[in-house]
Amino acid sequence: MFAAPPSITAEVFAELPAALRRDGRHSEFVEQHPGRVPAHSLLEGPSFDRGGNLYCVDIPHGRIFRVDPGGAFETFVEYDGWPNGLKLHRDGRIFVADYKRGIVTVDPQTRQVRPFLERFRLEHLKAPNDLVFASNGDLYFTDQGLTGLQDPTGRLFRVRADGRIDLLLDNVPSPNGLVLDPGEEIVYLAVTRDNAVWRVPLLGDGGVAKVGVFIRMSGGTGPDGLAIDDAGNLAVAHVGLGAVWLFSPRGEPILRVNSCRGDHTTNVAYGGADGKTLFITESDSGSILRAPMPVGGRAMYSHL
Repeated sequence: MFAAPPSITAEVFAELPAALRRDGRHSEFVEQHPGRVPAHSLLEGPSFDRGGNLYCVDIPHGRIFRVDPGGAFETFVEYDGWPNGLKLHRDGRIFVADYKRGIVTVDPQTRQVRPFLERFRLEHLKAPNDLVFASNGDLYFTDQGLTGLQDPTGRLFRVRADGRIDLLLDNVPSPNGLVLDPGEEIVYLAVTRDNAVWRVPLLGDGGVAKVGVFIRMSGGTGPDGLAIDDAGNLAVAHVGLGAVWLFSPRGEPILRVNSCRGDHTTNVAYGGADGKTLFITESDSGSILRAPMPVGGRAMYSHL
């Protein structure tokens, strides 16, 4: 075990305005989801574009928001889906891991939502959670569904830039957020119901081997979204604990960022003028928090 790291407290960057909250509105996602889910919104999937605008999703109400650098929310698109993870492609398209519809894309000009991947072979996906691009255009995503320790069949996929699909893991109890290390030789995978972050080494032949636990956590619900900085330090949103942990490349805790609002710290992204500010979606309050970090993130937008 390690000593407790130094801690700081995040501040509020933006808050979902009352006019955009959906208290009292029917949502199957809220009503059928195991565990407590806020009804007004569930903010997730933060990701920046080149202009410094922050995109995030509202899972149960099928909305994607765009938040300008001043913290003002606008509904970018609303559709029949449960968007969970979000990343921007270098061509401008928005890729969404949709819990209901698979992987979809959003055209930034027309705002039209189109299917990208609904099935693997002939079977529907369980329910995608999050996604990340490699520098060569390969797309990695988690297929979580309702998996957990009672059903450890969550999956990690890769969609290669040429369209080939690889099933990398199919034994994960609730795969969630994911990032690549700076050398793109390892996938770090948040496994929420195992309360751990797994280390998934990528082999030269396209497979994986010697997958293991990189960080063992405790308390809360478990790790959710991940982000990585230029030094390879891993930021882990610990949902249910109201905190984000920063771990060194060796897995040692070096900083704790406490929420100034609720405990539903769902996901994280680096941004700001120098890329050294961590933005945190906090879903209990419907807020986006921010905190200064020691090292800047790898990129302010995805798939450079």
